[in-house]
Amino acid sequence: MTFIDDIFGRLFPEREKKLAYKENFTQTEAEIAATTGWMESEEGVQALKKVYTNFHLKKAGINDRPAVHVLTSPYANGLAITYEEPFTAKIFQQLFFSFGQRMLALGYQRVSLDRKMQELQESVKITEKLYFKPPLSSASLNQKIDQLFGNVAIEKVTIDNKPIFLKVLVTVYADHLYLPAKPFDEFVEGLFNT
Repeated sequence: MTFIDDIFGRLFPEREKKLAYKENFTQTEAEIAATTGWMESEEGVQALKKVYTNFHLKKAGINDRPAVHVLTSPYANGLAITYEEPFTAKIFQQLFFSFGQRMLALGYQRVSLDRKMQELQESVKITEKLYFKPPLSSASLNQKIDQLFGNVAIEKVTIDNKPIFLKVLVTVYADHLYLPAKPFDEFVEGLFNT
């Protein structure tokens, strides 16, 4: 580094820390109604059916579009959907909120709905996240708490306003205060067939 580079470096330091911003947001009643209507429409029914079918195909070792990835570990299981044909950005957005409405139908409570924006090299990554917990109430202090399937996070990631993937991740409680979580396959059936 030369003397001039050192002076310029002190006068105009490079920004090393990338910008990040997180906010909570809400859906309007009209947006919620639109999602409900979409889930009952031919497009919605077919999109949910396509993801459900591709999930089971993937488990059998067969890939179809859009790609569905199966996530498996002892304490977390899930699925991720790659954004590709035949889905559009509108379908992807509606799938995200449809999964959220289905979680409510499964007896879950929504804890948060937030959006995180991060600056990457030359891009902006936006992650929208719905987070759900089971109703953690126990009738008695002597009874274990029913965790249903565990906690559920639903994320939609876009880069430069282009959808990249959707992820549904179920994380179980391993604490002795809770009943064992119900099987992930049962969760998938409930998510797609509620």
